[in-house]
Amino acid sequence: MPLLAPSILSADFARLGEQVLAAEAAGADWIHVDVMDGRFVPNITMGFVVVEALRPLTRLPLDVHLMIVEPERYVERFVAAGADVVTVHAEATPHVHRALQLIRAAGAKAGLALNPATPLDWFEDVMGELDLALLMSVNPGFGGQRFIPRSLERLERLRALRDRLAPEVLIEVDGGVAPANAAELVRRGADVLVAGSAVFGGPATIAENLGALRDAARA
Repeated sequence: MPLLAPSILSADFARLGEQVLAAEAAGADWIHVDVMDGRFVPNITMGFVVVEALRPLTRLPLDVHLMIVEPERYVERFVAAGADVVTVHAEATPHVHRALQLIRAAGAKAGLALNPATPLDWFEDVMGELDLALLMSVNPGFGGQRFIPRSLERLERLRALRDRLAPEVLIEVDGGVAPANAAELVRRGADVLVAGSAVFGGPATIAENLGALRDAARA
């Protein structure tokens, strides 16, 4: 059974605390926080203040995904704000190794993310420095996008790379995750499923949506 990490990018921000608590009560494993700066991606979302506000509210790990340029300038502040996992993008900094070291030195788990067209070779030289390898299955920047089918083949190759170099590293998939593809993602190698609109969107409750995703992932 994979870990389920609802992305609050798709939550109702007028009721953010309430919705995070609902996700926790429904059995979420992590809370995924998408930080965007309007430079690395064409959108601006949330920052340190949101992480600080959520930290005393939930016991769940806060999985902070930095879609920002020069993330090494900010990783320590996000850890201080309460992040348990901090993931940076390989495309966003020339100092990937330094950023990963800073995250771990600050006391959090370190993740590296790759966009859909970025070669998986990026993972090879730093796999030993990682706790999490995040595979984007949409182009980052906006929630509710359609899953890119080629991501399944990339996921299989990433799993083989991970299994060979550092089997303890978790593989996370982010983008277009839904009950329709959850089982296939797990079969191909996903350990953590990030889902935004599939959890917080639609007419069903958060508990119903999370339950549907969990049941689908077991299939």
